[in-house]
Amino acid sequence: MMKGQKGYVLVVRVPFHGVSFKGLWQRVRRWRQLAWERRQLAAMSDDMLKDIGMSRADVSGEVERPFWDDPLKK
Repeated sequence: MMKGQKGYVLVVRVPFHGVSFKGLWQRVRRWRQLAWERRQLAAMSDDMLKDIGMSRADVSGEVERPFWDDPLKK
């Protein structure tokens, strides 16, 4: 330090694109949940799909979505 300078340090906390660690963790958990649900949906039989009102084509479209594509935007 040079003579006459003050020894101050400015500390600024900047959130990661407005997302806290907790928010990031919740998002990762949601992505894992979506991936699991889509695998379960793909494993259902045609009779099971008929019971919930879905066709194999509906399932194909849903399963092909990327894991981060959340239809509920949670």
